[in-house]
Amino acid sequence: MAGIVPPTAAIQRAYRLSTYHAHGLPVIRIGQPPRWRGRVPEGDIVLLGACNPGGRRHMDGWNWRMMRALARHLHGVPHVLGEGRLGQWAEPLYAVQVPLARGLRLARLFRQNAVVVLHGRRPARLVYLA
Repeated sequence: MAGIVPPTAAIQRAYRLSTYHAHGLPVIRIGQPPRWRGRVPEGDIVLLGACNPGGRRHMDGWNWRMMRALARHLHGVPHVLGEGRLGQWAEPLYAVQVPLARGLRLARLFRQNAVVVLHGRRPARLVYLA
């Protein structure tokens, strides 16, 4: 099975145009600072998923099994379910309060191409793994 691949121009554009949603977080857009209500969380929040590894579409049942496997890896770590959305397309993800290095290890384990990173009031950024 294919691993992490460098993003094409179309994939980069899709990430930039997507919105990212998770309970308790403002709507997130790449390159824009989060509009926090109240207290700003300390440390990193990494938005990552386990669906469609390497940017290749898989069946919904397989994707949900991978999301459950990712949830098991997040046991004891603060996280909430969310989604990335672009038009009619949506893909589940978790907003996880972990240092970026741990988030990247998890993303590599589940062969994800990128993660979204939030840190305080800084603009949301996309970190590619390839």
